[in-house]
Amino acid sequence: MLEIVRVPVLSDNYAWLLHDGAQTVALDPGEAQPLLDAAEARGWTIDAVWLTHWHGDHVAGAAAIKQATGARVIGPEAERAKIAALDDGVGEGDAVTLGEHRADVWHVPGHTAGHIAFHFAGDGVIFTGDTLFAMGCGRLFEGTPAEMFANMQRYAKLDDATRVYCGHEYTQSNGRFALTVEPDSHALKERVAEVDRLRAAGEPTIPTTIGDERATNPFLRAADVATFAERRLRKDQG
Repeated sequence: MLEIVRVPVLSDNYAWLLHDGAQTVALDPGEAQPLLDAAEARGWTIDAVWLTHWHGDHVAGAAAIKQATGARVIGPEAERAKIAALDDGVGEGDAVTLGEHRADVWHVPGHTAGHIAFHFAGDGVIFTGDTLFAMGCGRLFEGTPAEMFANMQRYAKLDDATRVYCGHEYTQSNGRFALTVEPDSHALKERVAEVDRLRAAGEPTIPTTIGDERATNPFLRAADVATFAERRLRKDQG
């Protein structure tokens, strides 16, 4: 069974430990020590580091984990020049493995040009980095609305039960924006209330599911590129 441990880092990032009983992956380590500590507390040794994109809040801990454990660092080949610790570059059509668990690599540009996601189809899990968030999506720093809209359409085709692990605890602010788009949505009102309850209790809101995103995420629900672009621009300006 694939075990997934949430590791809060920096101000609002989530890094992840993935463990299959024998091997361990650290995914998007914005800091090294919290992941090293979380692994040690469980008696695990980090064997590999997987990266979704080059931004420092997702890669800054990779070199130190590599030095401490000998882990190989795997990430987007298209961003190799921006990731000093990268050993093995991957892209669309490639796959990476953790024991018997296979993750297909998706190229999901827009937030960064080479951004990738890791889809464990057999486990019903996807790690989306800073592309798909709970009730939101990533800013378009290096890409176009058309690229990110295509990502949203691709994510929307996954099974409702697919669990989505993203890189930030942005859900509360995303929910507030979503209510400006669909203020009469009963499903959205219920979800925002539940998110507010969780955050008031100091609890995380991630993972989410594709089903929940299909019902309440204004970017996943955008009917076309123009609608998506208008919503993204309005969110950026808000």
